Amino acid sequence: MPYEAPTHTVERSLRATTGAKIVAGVDEVGRGAWAGPVTVCAAITGLRRPPAGLTDSKLISPKRRTALATELESWVTAHALGHASHEEIDELGMTAALRLAAVRALEGLPVRPDAVILDGKHNYLGTPWQVRTVIKGDQSCVAVAAASVIAKVRRDKMMAELGIEHADFGFAANAGYPSPVHKAALAERGPTPYHRLSWAYLDALPQWRHLKKARSWADGNVPEIEGQLGFEF
Repeated sequence: MPYEAPTHTVERSLRATTGAKIVAGVDEVGRGAWAGPVTVCAAITGLRRPPAGLTDSKLISPKRRTALATELESWVTAHALGHASHEEIDELGMTAALRLAAVRALEGLPVRPDAVILDGKHNYLGTPWQVRTVIKGDQSCVAVAAASVIAKVRRDKMMAELGIEHADFGFAANAGYPSPVHKAALAERGPTPYHRLSWAYLDALPQWRHLKKARSWADGNVPEIEGQLGFEF
């Protein structure tokens, strides 16, 4: 399916309206997975022409995505990744875990961005970061698209390595998301040490339900967590 190449329009707008000189694009991967960390990449690209074929990582074939990530890592001005573990997701909730991972990524950059373009409609970063949220920013903004591809490839590799000792779960293919292979292995063998245990999928597994962790975030409000639906029998 044809798509429009991402541009620097939002970055130019931020530079013009806020005086920002350094703008980072930020995107996450792993929000809807049942296992593994949530990973955030922050990328600074400047206003240079991006490599051909750059777009949202989900629109690129795995082979091309891997090659493009290698190209991007040497093309971007700077990039850094941050992770929030499955334990931190269980303890903090997804919104706080996303912020933790994003701050880790941004603080890992060699320079502090003056502004951040954040994929999506929800600003999970908040102060003191100056944030512009962009729905489908991973398709329309160069820096966010670059962050999307790098984050996806890095997390996929991480999940494949975690899955070596748990081959039945197919992490190398599903990256911890609820594929049929993953669901079947989970029902038979129960969660691996890398599963998020506060999530609703355990409600549909009577033999493993006792492992579910209670949601006891300090403020008493359960954050919205996307993609944690249970089994559909």
